[in-house]
Parts: sequence; C-alpha cells; structure tokens
Amino acid sequence: MLGYLRMPDDYPPPKEPSGISKWSRGFSAFIRRGNVVDLAVGVMIGAAFGKIVTSLVQDIISPPLGMAMGKVKFSELKVTLGGPPEAPVTINYGHFLQALMDFLLIALVLFFVISLVNRLHRKPPPPAQALSLDQKLLTEIRDELKARSGTVVATKPAGAA
Repeated sequence: MLGYLRMPDDYPPPKEPSGISKWSRGFSAFIRRGNVVDLAVGVMIGAAFGKIVTSLVQDIISPPLGMAMGKVKFSELKVTLGGPPEAPVTINYGHFLQALMDFLLIALVLFFVISLVNRLHRKPPPPAQALSLDQKLLTEIRDELKARSGTVVATKPAGAA
C-alpha cells in the first residue's frame, strides 16, 4: 500500500487540556466579559450600603427601641456562671439578642428600600403593537363580510391571542 495513506485509527488521540489550562482559559474568558468589574462595583457599593444600613439600625433605631423597652441595653445582658469576682465567667446572651435584633431590623430596612426602588423602576406596559399586513387584510375582509351579510360576527380584540 501507499505509505502516506494512514487509517484514522493510526492517529494518536488529541491530548486533553490539563486542569490548569482549562481553568486559565475559563478565567481569561471571565475577565474579558467584564463580569469582574461589575462584581467589584457591586461588592463596593454593597459594602458602603451595608455600613449605612448598619449605622441606621445601631445608631438611630436601636437606642429608642431599647428606651421604649424599659431602658434596656441588650448588649449588657448576661448570666454569671461563677469564677472570681474580678473575672467572672459569663454567658453574654445580650450580644446574641442585639445581633438578632440588628439582623431583623436590617432585613426590614432592606425590604423597604428594595420595595421603594422596585416601585420607582417599574417598567411601563409595552405599547400596543401595530397590526401586521396580514391582520389588517383579515380585518378588512371581516368588516366587508359583516357589511354584506348584515349579521354580527363575533370578533376578538386586536391584541388578543
């Protein structure tokens, strides 16, 4: 046989790319899409917004709430288990209660802010689409048939499916 003709089985299988090669190509594609910049901006804005909301809860909402509940400062609530008087062993359940209240209040504030933003950014309903040429012709035919027969033909509204 001819030496230059080889059967497909004679060719070595293509090498699979290594894990690092696959990862670097995926990472390169990720960077080029611009998602990294969007993610970084989102994280930075989120961090700044988080500080604002945390300050709102801790500095504005929590003090009057603690006062209304009988001048309770939740972070000072604890149970003493024992130990020497100068360094007693305590369970500081007040810190947990304060963190729980902070979480609930932050969630509530975020809910109101997101609801407000969603209301402000509602999309207006899409404009009514103009009839296609086929629809116009069919409408004219229907109207002509109505006019000739003198009977009422049930019709659907223009945009109905």
